[in-house]
Amino acid sequence: MCRFLAYKGTPILMHQLLYQPQNSLIHQSYHALERKDPVNGDGFGVGWYVQEIAPEPAKYVSVKPAWNDNNLQSIAAKTKSDCIFAHVRDASVGQVAELNCHPFVFKNLLMMHNGHIGQFKQIKRRLREILADFVYDWIAGGTDSEHFFALFLNELLRSRKTDYHPEEVAEALKRSIQTLKNIYIDCQVDGHFSLNLTVTNGKWIVATRYNTNKEVHAPTLYYSSKESRFECNDGVCQLIKAKPSKRNVLVVSEKLTSIEEDWHKIPEDHLVIVDENLKISILAVGV
Repeated sequence: MCRFLAYKGTPILMHQLLYQPQNSLIHQSYHALERKDPVNGDGFGVGWYVQEIAPEPAKYVSVKPAWNDNNLQSIAAKTKSDCIFAHVRDASVGQVAELNCHPFVFKNLLMMHNGHIGQFKQIKRRLREILADFVYDWIAGGTDSEHFFALFLNELLRSRKTDYHPEEVAEALKRSIQTLKNIYIDCQVDGHFSLNLTVTNGKWIVATRYNTNKEVHAPTLYYSSKESRFECNDGVCQLIKAKPSKRNVLVVSEKLTSIEEDWHKIPEDHLVIVDENLKISILAVGV
């Protein structure tokens, strides 16, 4: 299982998210605390927005372990954004290749995943058959993650709109999960899937924590306290009370700091919406 973080709020230096916290994402790439296998060394990726230049995100990915990439450290020390996605990979489906590194980009959307789609080879052909041509052609790699995002895009873009409210994105994710369940039934495949994933257009974030195997817990996923700001000063990272204009929200696979009350676990089979005003809503997936 991979690890990721999603950030939205006042512009922050990427280095403060990736390197400085006690349990930073770089630390999680070689010593994750909340999974059995602590190493996520099969590549990494970061995506971020500079809305005053373009609505589409910038992206940097590599098959190097995140802890061993000097370019990432240099970029992170000089890059500020109000919306940042970052992911460290533990490869399961799909070879170790840049095309398979998260986050994935479709126009102005960033998407990343922690989880797996069981028996993927047995359902892959059926999943691809139902995709519109432009979504089918978008798939560049071989991961189960990218294929699920193609399924999600297929649902979201049916209306051919160019802009979506986060509630519409949440509904498209729900429909995609139901469609994936139906594919398992159609293919007569006995398998399970888990979908800790998050999507953004740089203005809002929608994330899910979902798992069909009720005998095991879904991978961990947290969001940061409301009415707070995450910041790092002199090597000390913490969430502090903040005015609305100074707040930010994080959605993370693992808590970045050791103060338990700063982090709230997203319930299993639920999704979280962080809207443009940083209002947080927790909803049941319900499929």
